[in-house]
Amino acid sequence: MLDIDECYIEILRLVKQAGSIIREKIYQPKDVLTKSCDVDLVTEWDQKVEKLVIDGVLSKYPDHKFIGEETTASGQKIELTDAPTWIIDPIDGTMNFVHGLPHTCISVALLINKTAEIGIVYNPILEQLFTARKGKGAFLNGAPIHVSEEKELRKALIMVEMGTSRDPEKLKIMLQNITLLTARVHGLRSLGSAALNMCMVALGGVDVCFEFGIHAWDIAAGDLIVREAGGVSIDPAGGPFDVMSRRTLCASTKELAQELSKILVQYYPERD
Repeated sequence: MLDIDECYIEILRLVKQAGSIIREKIYQPKDVLTKSCDVDLVTEWDQKVEKLVIDGVLSKYPDHKFIGEETTASGQKIELTDAPTWIIDPIDGTMNFVHGLPHTCISVALLINKTAEIGIVYNPILEQLFTARKGKGAFLNGAPIHVSEEKELRKALIMVEMGTSRDPEKLKIMLQNITLLTARVHGLRSLGSAALNMCMVALGGVDVCFEFGIHAWDIAAGDLIVREAGGVSIDPAGGPFDVMSRRTLCASTKELAQELSKILVQYYPERD
């Protein structure tokens, strides 16, 4: 039987170690490569952080599986099994990291039997450590956090992202949604990191966020953190959340999630 407490202590140690790399490198010149398009960036530090976390876990749990942003080749199909699986985004908000904007983080989740047991999102620049364990609540730097409990869209502050895809159909739909929402909500915000956007919902700083075209590693940890903070995590069309769907909507309340899902123009990217 896997000791989840032990896993949590181990991954926290690795994440903090990885965080010190990001903190050290964010304001230094970087070699930047592109992946799927000109705005889908990767640096050597994304790769080094991911390797540090994976090697650290494997040294203690050699049979564990991984789904990682930098270890998953572009276009490669990912398989999520019932085995203990770590889903890792070494630097979520790579664009921010490249520019020196301090909204960037490491996101790690442990799924067992396809169910999230641990979620950690760590912004080492602003020292924001969001953590959650299944059934044990969500925390920021060790203090409990809770969603806002806002139920009405017209009073909601919303996190929204254009993402790194420049697919014309997706861009058109996102601009439609932004136009649609601007007149109906308190305001729209964007941090440039899906994981941090979700954590802002968990914190109660914003009321809802949604995104199309992200990946499992962007949202696996944030999903658990939101739910453990008392929030709701669903598919943007209103069905159950699916970590492999590349679609997410999380909100402070079920009412708010469902109200938004009914008016969004939907976009369905190819699954992970």
